[in-house]
Amino acid sequence: MSELTDQDYEDYEEDLKILTDTLRKCFNAEKARYYVAHNQDALFIEIDGLETLDNQTISEVAEEVFAELDLDFDEISLLPYKH
Repeated sequence: MSELTDQDYEDYEEDLKILTDTLRKCFNAEKARYYVAHNQDALFIEIDGLETLDNQTISEVAEEVFAELDLDFDEISLLPYKH
């Protein structure tokens, strides 16, 4: 297995930024940010205003976005944005 290059890391970060921004737009939010818990292989995305939506709506919107991507995380969680 080959070692990851700086470009691989840059591409990975860019993909996460695009995903976060796409979800922000889908939920009509002003703010969104992500955190990766590498030790848990988990991605957490905080989205402004998410707390005002029901779980079914969040799942439907997120599933459409995730279906388009090949994400290599054991867990992806969407959370309300904490200011």
